[in-house]
Amino acid sequence: MPFTATVLTMFPEAFPGPLGVSLIGTAWRERDLWRFETVDIRAFSNDKRGFLDDTPAGGGPGQVMRADVVAAALDSVERAGRPLLYMSARGRPLTQARVSEWSKGPGLIVLCGRFEGVDQRVLDARGFEEVAVGDAVLAGGEAAALVTIEACVRLVPGVLGQTESLAEESFEDGLLEHPQFTRPRTFEGREIPEVLLSGHHKKVAEWRGKLREETTRERRPDLWAAYLANQQAKGD
Repeated sequence: MPFTATVLTMFPEAFPGPLGVSLIGTAWRERDLWRFETVDIRAFSNDKRGFLDDTPAGGGPGQVMRADVVAAALDSVERAGRPLLYMSARGRPLTQARVSEWSKGPGLIVLCGRFEGVDQRVLDARGFEEVAVGDAVLAGGEAAALVTIEACVRLVPGVLGQTESLAEESFEDGLLEHPQFTRPRTFEGREIPEVLLSGHHKKVAEWRGKLREETTRERRPDLWAAYLANQQAKGD
């Protein structure tokens, strides 16, 4: 069974979005290297108008998605050993390590919240893990679900074709990726770095490694500190 992503959402029309284009879309629609489906949570509402939310217990602004409706939507899906993720700004950060782990499994079931969120009881009762794609609040979980699923399926064998292209990407070894260049050789007075035109593969690799370290140190001191600690632990 290929990697299968199931999204529980109030807005199935938001999908597949970027998941349906380019190599990832071809790997899904034409090559069956992974599979995708949506479940409309509104279809499981007992209200004839399709309402699935109610006022927060204890008062406060907004509405909360009901536990019973979300549970009914989830229980209609065959879990098949797949992790349950709830996209939430208060969740654990999405990391390449987690993505890599999930990509090797049977797939994901992803819940997209709306309003003020989802009744905590269904999250606890069904064992959802809350996941955040960044330190920002979105209107709903759909965009975050797209990010999470794309990050996973691009690692599924055969989806991108060139596995070697993944080796030096950001986060794979704790460092950010080096900058990239292509033709024309001169653009608005800016030249491609001479070392990249030298044909000397060892020097190119050394230059790229140096740039990866510099970029990580400047832009993500947290990653740089973790990288140094890991190198020290390995005795490098």
